[in-house]
Amino acid sequence: MIVSPAFKNKRYAVLGLARSGMATVEALLASGAHVTAWDAREEPGNLLAGRVELADPLLIDLAGFDGVIVSPGVPINRHPIAEATAAVGVPLIGDIELFALARESLPAHRVVGITGTNGKSTTTALVHHLLQSAALPARMGGNIGLPIMGQKPLAAGGVYVLELSSYQIDLTFSLACDVAALLNITPDHLDRYEGFEGYAAAKGRLFTMQHEDQHAVFGMGDGETDAIARTETARRPAGFVHRVDGSNFIELQPDWPSLQGPHNLQNAAVAVAIVEALGLTEAQWRAAMPSFRGLPHRMERVAEWSGVLFINDSKATNPASAAPALAAFPPRPEKRIHWIVGGLPKGDNLDECAPWFGNIAAAYTIGDAGPRFAEILAPHMPVRRSEMMCEAIREAIEAAHPGDIVMLSPACASFDQFRDYEARGDNFRQIVEALTTPDDSGSEASS
Repeated sequence: MIVSPAFKNKRYAVLGLARSGMATVEALLASGAHVTAWDAREEPGNLLAGRVELADPLLIDLAGFDGVIVSPGVPINRHPIAEATAAVGVPLIGDIELFALARESLPAHRVVGITGTNGKSTTTALVHHLLQSAALPARMGGNIGLPIMGQKPLAAGGVYVLELSSYQIDLTFSLACDVAALLNITPDHLDRYEGFEGYAAAKGRLFTMQHEDQHAVFGMGDGETDAIARTETARRPAGFVHRVDGSNFIELQPDWPSLQGPHNLQNAAVAVAIVEALGLTEAQWRAAMPSFRGLPHRMERVAEWSGVLFINDSKATNPASAAPALAAFPPRPEKRIHWIVGGLPKGDNLDECAPWFGNIAAAYTIGDAGPRFAEILAPHMPVRRSEMMCEAIREAIEAAHPGDIVMLSPACASFDQFRDYEARGDNFRQIVEALTTPDDSGSEASS
């Protein structure tokens, strides 16, 4: 884990004891800090009993604390902890800010910060892969599911590659990334901000923490990202702002099996711009691109059976992130995609997906959004109101022909039927395996 003398004998409260919260507590304790910790669940507190003070920060006097660390999942725009810390002048921060504070005591290193509404996990993993392939020590952390404070520190010369959500940026104030990247901005998480402008501004703060001579990389395609890029171009010397769209990689893309679709062209372009800013050569990154295998739940190829490809894109939790998946497999010569779509909707339309309806052989709607999505899609394609995942996959298998694709790309949150998008994707994978694996008699499994 990452420890630092910067935390020794200081007092911190940690609210939320999921993965990042527990890693934060352990790092602070190992650094010699005094820790108060709390979670609504009883189990995490039991694991820490006797090592920390177990108390709800809202019910104690926070005066004199050096910081209150909250999980990114805590809605600070409406949670009372924000008012409580402000009243006594105590910083409200996240684990990324703790990492920023610890950097001075770490061996010499560089930091990459990657944000955006869609594509940031794939881009983070790709940058990490390219660096490791070039024998440059690297660690991934942040929103990708690996708490940075729980990571083993790198030796001198290493690179920390951080995926950063807007929630994490909200709780970070001193992270000056050697390279910061913004892929795109589309409406999302608007319950946490004062409209779309507030959400875009949160993304833009990643760059205001940088120095003028640090690199900034921007995707191209939306006005909000473009506006931040223009602002940063105006305040930095020439050569430190890079704007890319991936159009120069079209001929190379067929050799990159885990980076198909127009969205992955931009993801790849941003990743390449990042690693080139860190000193990698074209020969180094080109040699490593074909071996990138992607991440679970992000255009993940989970099986191929009887000529039908099964893709788990459960991470597509809004229409804007589902649209590129639909665009990744154009018809040849007939419509090919059997689209499993639905869940807990984040809106009342599928407008961002509409340009790609022509690629879809049939849709199979599930979850709370199923009835509404079926109404939207019925004028454009055959629709089955499957309701449940298992039924949707079974129906898609029955309808699919060799060369077709059965794809879960829900365009919705998962919380109506699943704990999170990962559980939803795991369920898809398990059902596909069950329905496409021969039983002992050599026939197709029946369930």
